[in-house]
Amino acid sequence: MLLVIDVGNTNTVIGLYDQDELVHDWRIRTVADHTVDEYGMLIYNLYKNAKIRPRAIKDIIISCVVPTMLNILEPLCEKYFNVKPLIVGPGIKTGMPILYDNPREVGADRIVNAVAAYEKYGGDIVVVDFGTATTFDYISKKGEYMGGCISPGIMIASEALFNKTAKLPRVELSRPKSVIGKDTVSSMQAGILFGYAGLVDGLVNRIKAEIKSNPKVIATGGLATVIAPETKSIDVVDEMLTLEGLRILYTRNC
Repeated sequence: MLLVIDVGNTNTVIGLYDQDELVHDWRIRTVADHTVDEYGMLIYNLYKNAKIRPRAIKDIIISCVVPTMLNILEPLCEKYFNVKPLIVGPGIKTGMPILYDNPREVGADRIVNAVAAYEKYGGDIVVVDFGTATTFDYISKKGEYMGGCISPGIMIASEALFNKTAKLPRVELSRPKSVIGKDTVSSMQAGILFGYAGLVDGLVNRIKAEIKSNPKVIATGGLATVIAPETKSIDVVDEMLTLEGLRILYTRNC
């Protein structure tokens, strides 16, 4: 069985593959000051509840945008699974030309998403990943990673609104009844959710105008199912795109 781990700034998503089939997935918080053993016991309990034996894990691949987390996860893999993990980074075989000025600057999660999207949906495609930051990545018809843009994530924006204003409360990210709010909470929800949907549509439309085509737009990430229905530009929501990309990259390298 293959263990895939996608470490984001806020959450870490873990998937377990039996050959090509995703049989389990979990989402936990990314906590950089946890010890190897704390994370080891957390993952052990996840497996215990799913009735999976750690010895069944034969291979591990990790995508990580929090460098300090690798100091935890690499020894964890060797101590608890007796496996040296494959780390997504410079030198890994992606099968995709990275046409960035400096390919080393591209986040591992963006490359993983691009590889999975091209494999599943073909070229001329935009991937929107709703994470701590929201990333927009364009993959050409030839399967080239062309670049993209990065904006603050919706949770960063909403937390900034709460932290930088004296009287506005922290609100739940849910759809209000109307864009014209009748109270403070619904007004904030409307501004955050509908405003962010407008940001997504605006950036996607600018990408389309620049490349002079009509690419398919795939959404992924923890908040994709919340935001995508409010947009006009997103065609498909694929919550497990990053995990699938990790499986594909493992296959190409091992």
